[in-house]
Formats: sequence, C-alpha cells, structure tokens
Amino acid sequence: MFKAVVLWERAPDADWYSRHGELCKRVPGVTFRAGRIFGSPAGEPDRQQYAEFEFPDMDAFKAAADSEEFRATGKDAAEMGVPHSVYLTAVE
Repeated sequence: MFKAVVLWERAPDADWYSRHGELCKRVPGVTFRAGRIFGSPAGEPDRQQYAEFEFPDMDAFKAAADSEEFRATGKDAAEMGVPHSVYLTAVE
C-alpha cells in the first residue's frame, strides 16, 4: 500500500476544505481521508489538519499521480495559501 500524506500548518477555511475534500475524492483509484489534528504527546501539535490519499499498489499511485484530478488537488491546495507538507509513503 502507498500513501500521500498531507499535513497542514493550520486548519484551512472549513467551507474551502469541504469543497477541496470533494475534489480529492475524485482522484481515480484512491481512498481519501482527512481530519483535524487535535493533539500531540508532546503538547500542542505543530500541524492542525491531516489528509491522506491511499493507493493499493504502485501502479495505482502512478496512474493517480498522472491524472488531471490529482494535479488539480495540488493546484487548489497551493492557491489556498495555507502552508502544508506532502509526504509519499510505502506502508508494509
């Protein structure tokens, strides 16, 4: 399984994020999840929003990464202007 994990420094506007989440769900072959980060073992978390795209295998990841829908999610997130980081992971 492979994932693209997105961590937002602060929570985006709720209305925008609701629309953005619907855009993310259109990426072909992906399971999309998201939620607020409410805590950290070390105290106050340094990120406030979490999202992940889950792909069953590398072929699904490559197909989704090459899709217009996936590129649209990145463009939309960049235009929102909330700092965020994206990590690509292999889950074993």
